[in-house]
Amino acid sequence: MTGGPSEEETTAVAATDPANELRQMILGFVPTQILYAAVDLGVAEELADGPHAYGELAGRTGTDPAALRRLLRALAGLGVVTQLDMERFELTDSGRLLASSTEGSVADEIRLSVAPELWRAWGALPQVVRTGSVFRDPVDGLTAHESLLRRPGPAAALRAGKAAGVGEFAAHAAAVYDFSVFGTIADLGGDDGTLIAALLTAVPGARAVLQDLPEALDTTVATLKAAGVAERCETVAGVLGESVPLGADAYLLNNIVRDLDDEDASALLRRCRAAMAPAARLLLVETLMPAVLTPAESSAYGLTDLNNLVFAGGRERTRDEYAQLLAASGFTLTATVAVPVGEGMPDYHVLEGTPSENPGSR
Repeated sequence: MTGGPSEEETTAVAATDPANELRQMILGFVPTQILYAAVDLGVAEELADGPHAYGELAGRTGTDPAALRRLLRALAGLGVVTQLDMERFELTDSGRLLASSTEGSVADEIRLSVAPELWRAWGALPQVVRTGSVFRDPVDGLTAHESLLRRPGPAAALRAGKAAGVGEFAAHAAAVYDFSVFGTIADLGGDDGTLIAALLTAVPGARAVLQDLPEALDTTVATLKAAGVAERCETVAGVLGESVPLGADAYLLNNIVRDLDDEDASALLRRCRAAMAPAARLLLVETLMPAVLTPAESSAYGLTDLNNLVFAGGRERTRDEYAQLLAASGFTLTATVAVPVGEGMPDYHVLEGTPSENPGSR
């Protein structure tokens, strides 16, 4: 006769119990807020230089010692802090990434993840699914994306996050697609210039014009100067799509179309089409949604796609859906070139559109 289940067996059952798994999902907001508290209170910054007793740390951060100790214990449960003894705590390797001073820090991402605009939008998910339309604030009519871009701090964090992602594949894009055939490249909504700087570095004979909002261009110029290509790239202040520079050989939209619904995306693409010569090319840098998602792909594509809808009103698209969108906007999809990316990142592609004889409905 055997005894009852061992502790290991009980733990394994609990871990695989469907109700327990759902409860863990239900409490998913809790770790986010715990990490945010560590960033917002400066706990991670103060621990970045080594272990500290929680009482001393409370003095440095202006917090209640007993409450801070409870926060630190919770952070230990998340694996970002280690409790050394009754008094002292230190950051783990992953915990160091909570400090803004650490290279590769995720502090800005954490701050964005708890932005009230984002939480309100996700709180309206049932409404969004019922209507198929992005949530807009009832007071100002803005999407969460539009609202965050109006606040300097979140806007800078959004741009920095995009720049970090672009940095992972920018050089690879220049290696797999032949940009040397273009004399002038127009980068519309080019943010901090990371991608166009990589392309101009790879193609010494090319020139560029980068268009973005005025508040983005100071960072753009700094990026271009650091890359040594500022003299070959004109920066132009403007709202995306309201006016499109004329005369470029290629029109580049990096992670732009995914933030737009089909109607707005087609309107932008038609404006590009009107500005282009017949020999010019449209280049979209986007992820391609698999036609059928596996469970492993769902977090990279399915959740991202839903966030696009909730956050900005955009969507991920399959290759066929991009082909249809381009055709309705006066283009033929003539190439999709995969761009090597780092582990854990979704697959990026350069999608090439050639102006068709039919400029699309206007």
